[in-house]
Amino acid sequence: MIFRVRLTLDAEADLERLFDFVLDRELAREGGDLKLAEHALAAIGAGIATLKTSPFTCRKAGQSPFLRELIIPFGRSGYVALFEIEGVCEVVIAAVRHQLEEDYH
Repeated sequence: MIFRVRLTLDAEADLERLFDFVLDRELAREGGDLKLAEHALAAIGAGIATLKTSPFTCRKAGQSPFLRELIIPFGRSGYVALFEIEGVCEVVIAAVRHQLEEDYH
């Protein structure tokens, strides 16, 4: 079964915030890697793409068996995408955060 994956407006805003954070950090560093933000988004996109075929393999994120978290490795840490499986063939990404952040925004 193939699941349709979509992002909420909040999740899209999270991606922009995470991109800007990495870009700003790299601009501030001497010899910073300006492509790192693009690589981070590519890693997140590749992780999210796996939800099209296997969303139930991700860990549960609460009492509901349909609310789950996807761990996306990147560098020494990575990202976490909070999503919900809706209906029989849709996955909705609610939020994305860096693993070192306190919680979802």
